[in-house]
Amino acid sequence: MYSVCSVGKKKFNDQPFPYHHELELEISTLTNLGVGLGRVPLGEGQWVVMVPFTLPGEKVRARVFRNHKNFSEADLVAVVTPSPHRTDPRCPLFGRCGGCQYQHLTYAEQLKWKRQQVEELLKYMAGVEYPVSPVIGSPREYGYRSKITPHFHAEQREADRAAGREPAIGFLKQGTRFDILDVPHCDIATPEINAKLTEVRAKTRARLAAGEYKRDATLLLRHAQEGVITDYDAIITEVVGDLKLHFLARDFFQNNPFILPAFTGYVRAQAAASGARFLVDAYCGSGLFALTAAPAFERVAGVEISETSVRFARENAAANNIANATFLAGDASAIFAGLTFPPADTAVIIDPPRKGCDQSFLDQLFAFGPRAVVYVSCDPATQMRDLRHFLAAGYALTAAQPFDLFPQTRHLECVLTLQKQG
Repeated sequence: MYSVCSVGKKKFNDQPFPYHHELELEISTLTNLGVGLGRVPLGEGQWVVMVPFTLPGEKVRARVFRNHKNFSEADLVAVVTPSPHRTDPRCPLFGRCGGCQYQHLTYAEQLKWKRQQVEELLKYMAGVEYPVSPVIGSPREYGYRSKITPHFHAEQREADRAAGREPAIGFLKQGTRFDILDVPHCDIATPEINAKLTEVRAKTRARLAAGEYKRDATLLLRHAQEGVITDYDAIITEVVGDLKLHFLARDFFQNNPFILPAFTGYVRAQAAASGARFLVDAYCGSGLFALTAAPAFERVAGVEISETSVRFARENAAANNIANATFLAGDASAIFAGLTFPPADTAVIIDPPRKGCDQSFLDQLFAFGPRAVVYVSCDPATQMRDLRHFLAAGYALTAAQPFDLFPQTRHLECVLTLQKQG
C-alpha cells in the first residue's frame, strides 16, 4: 500500500526477521514522529514494529525492510481492520511524499494524538507528569503554509530519462534522504502558492533543459502581502493582528499566518501573567514575539545574533510606532550583556532552533535568572530535554500549551511556561 524505502547497498540484518518478511499486527499507538507502533510475539516477549501510515487500533499487514537492535521497520501492505478515525487523504501523493504524515487521520484525532505525544514526552524525557492543555488547532486544516521550498536535481535521473519523465521538482520521497518526488501541487500550501507553482516549475524545467544549473538546488515560494515571492533576497511583509512586519524572504518566520494572532497572543499573555514589568525576547529574529508582546510591558528588549534580523526588528518597531522596544545584536557568548532589566522583574521568551538550546545559552540564561521563561519550540523532544535543565535550575513548569501550526503533519509548536521558585 505504502512503501517507504528499500535496503539499498547496506547489508541487511536478518534478525529477528528476514528481508520482506510479512506479518500481521495491531497498532497500539503513534510515535511523536507520526509512525504507527505495534508489537508482535517473539520468543518469551514481544517485539516492536514501526509501520508508517497506520493508526491506533488498526490491524494491518506489514512487510519488514529493516531490523534495528530493539525494533523493526516495515512498509504497510494492507489495512485489515481500519480505524474509525481513518479518512481518505486529500493529496494523491500522500504516502509517497515525505511532507505529510497524518492526512489519513481526521483532524480532531490529529489534535488529540499530538496532545498525548507532548504528555508522553514530558513524562519520559523530562520525568514530569503534567496535564497538557488541549492542542489549539489551525483555522485552516489545508492551504495554510505560506512558504514552500521545492527541490530538484541539476542532472535528470537515468530512470526518469529512460521513462520519458520530466525532471522531478518537489520534495523528498517518504523514507529517503536524496530521492525527489515530483509535486505539481501541494495541498497544505496556500492556493496562491499553488497558482504560482505551475509557472515556477515551467521556468525551472526550461532552465534545466538549457543546462543553467550546475548543482542541485532549492526553490522558494513565499506568500506574503506583496503576493507570492520567489526571490530569496526580497523584502516581504507579514501582517499579524495590527502589526505589519518586514523581513527577508529567506529568513525564518512562522509559516502558518492564520494561527499567528492566537499563537503570539498566548505567548504574550503567559509572559505578562508572571507579573514581570520587563520582557526579553532572546531569539527575536525580526521581532515577532517582542513586538506583539510590547504593549503588555514597560520595556522590551530583543536579542539576536543576526545583525540583519536586528535591523529589520528595529525598523518594524518604528513602522508600528512601538517606542518601548529596543533590539540588540548580541554575541553568542554574551547574550544578556548590556541588559539593565532587574532579573526578578523580567520575563524571557525563547524560541530556539529545532535543535533546542545549547548549554552555553542555558548557562547564561540561568545566570541572569529571570522571573519567568516562556519557551516556544517547534520540536517538543528537544524542548523536554532542555526542560530537565530548567527544573534543575529551580524553575517550575506552570503551563504546557501545544499549537498546531502544521496540520496533516507530525510537527507542532509547544509553549511551556516556567516560573523561578524561591
